[in-house]
Amino acid sequence: EVQVVESGGGLVQPGGSLRLSCAASGFSFRNYAVNWVRQAPGKGPEWVSYINKDSDMIYYTDTVKGRFTISRDNDKKMVYLQMTSLKPGDTAVYYCNAALISTNYWGQGTQVTVSS
Repeated sequence: EVQVVESGGGLVQPGGSLRLSCAASGFSFRNYAVNWVRQAPGKGPEWVSYINKDSDMIYYTDTVKGRFTISRDNDKKMVYLQMTSLKPGDTAVYYCNAALISTNYWGQGTQVTVSS
């Protein structure tokens, strides 16, 4: 059974940090690129970050550059999103997406709320 499970979300004050995790199983994870995508209340999905299968191609949307760091451990079938200097505008449900050509697997999302 294919599973993609996000965790690590929560309530944090502005300026704080969180590390999101994405655990994959049931497919050949090491061959898949991974995206983090977020959706804020009342808004459409927003792509946040990308990492390819070998971790040698990494991209971020401009609003998180310098604050978020994506990484992966293929042996553990995990992807991480380290988020620092969090802002209220980062409040959203964060989704992990594993992608290979036309195949996409999504998790159920983890809520991140940045508020004082």
